[in-house]
Amino acid sequence: MTIAPLTRADHGRPAAPVRIVHLGLGNFTRAHQAWYTEQAPDHDSWGIAAFSGHSGAGRRSRVVDALAGQDGVYTLITRGAEGDRFAVISSLSAVHAGSEHDAFRRYLADPQVAIMTSTVTESGYQRDGQGHLEMNDAVRADIAALRSDPDAVPLTVPGRVTSGLAARRASGAGPITILPCDNLAENGVAFRTVVTEFAAALDPDLADWAQDPAHVAWATSMVDRITPATTDADVDVVRDGCGYLDAAPVPTEPFAEWVISGAFPAGRPAWEKAGVQIVDDVAPFEQRKLWLLNGAHSLLAYLGPLQGCETVAEAMAEPHCRQAVDDWWATAAPHLSIPAEDYCRALTERFENPNIRHLLAQIASDGSAKLPQRIVPVLELERSQGRLPRVAALGIAAWTLHLRGRSTPVRDAGARAIQGLADGSDAEAARRVVAFLAPSLADDSELIGLVEAMIGELEHSQTSEDATR
Repeated sequence: MTIAPLTRADHGRPAAPVRIVHLGLGNFTRAHQAWYTEQAPDHDSWGIAAFSGHSGAGRRSRVVDALAGQDGVYTLITRGAEGDRFAVISSLSAVHAGSEHDAFRRYLADPQVAIMTSTVTESGYQRDGQGHLEMNDAVRADIAALRSDPDAVPLTVPGRVTSGLAARRASGAGPITILPCDNLAENGVAFRTVVTEFAAALDPDLADWAQDPAHVAWATSMVDRITPATTDADVDVVRDGCGYLDAAPVPTEPFAEWVISGAFPAGRPAWEKAGVQIVDDVAPFEQRKLWLLNGAHSLLAYLGPLQGCETVAEAMAEPHCRQAVDDWWATAAPHLSIPAEDYCRALTERFENPNIRHLLAQIASDGSAKLPQRIVPVLELERSQGRLPRVAALGIAAWTLHLRGRSTPVRDAGARAIQGLADGSDAEAARRVVAFLAPSLADDSELIGLVEAMIGELEHSQTSEDATR
């Protein structure tokens, strides 16, 4: 029997006018921002035009092609411990490959467009170790290309956004809010810094314009929803459960949180009626999430594979990994300014959810950008108070073994910078890795010695484990 494909006409709602442009189309935004917009009571007025993260000429992604064939609609699979629930999400009114930069500029030049959101990951910000724009080869190439031709297609995120803002300034389209949604502390400030520094290198007047709140409001957000990659089995589950073929479903967990601070001079959806928290200061919430959820995820991502685990749920069932998570929460929580006990209980339930197959290999990517945000701040606070947290050293040691190829494959946008960090003796590797991740602790011999010892312990433990298999 032929299974009909998912279509907007048969299963969704009419496409809303585009008022939000999103950069970085992937599963996470479709389980989070797009889902919240779908839940908002005024969703008929707030359509999203979403672009993939790749902007190279001719580059497309499977998800863009799949969604384009479905008029932007897709199925969200909410996986609770009790089973799956299905919902068709219609808030993506248009989907584009990142290479369609002319379309991106046209949207940002449109007065109807009020918001630009992004999920481009930490590595997409092109930041250096001090939080400024890194003048690497790609950034310099974008600046040169845009100086030569304002219609050039930039390859970096700061270049793409700057080009879009230049189009908005030229059209006189009015104010816009830029709302990054990446797992990065103070993501609004971080995004504003790299974009305006790129703009300053290209056109100082444009940089001044982009920093004027009358033209651009830079908002900040904390986002939280565990969202694994889609598998062929997810396509089969939707086919069997819904009776149609969806080439781009998204699995996610029941829990969702979105906390936003900032101004929206051109308006926004009624997200607060969909459960979004609009607050004056996101920092306490994002710090709790980055340290407790993301920090624990990174620990499991590097420790779990050493114990033969592939998913977060499997790692939580492994005693050594579970103890490391509990130790990490006990170390990090006292440094937070908002309560953490209930949050950690909820995290335990979320991590143990057997229906969320969250691959550790997926979490392990881009560790060079993630660990300085998730682990290092707590480590620095502990050291400033005279304590030497064993669990933080354990996480750093596990990442070192990851770099040595002992667990999941290394996929890191900063591969050039980390190449060779883990080479040589354990002592040499510990010194280099600590200096790279936490420059302020580069001369902390006590910490480096503990990381060295942890590397040795993990190497021995893995060797013993392999011998018994």
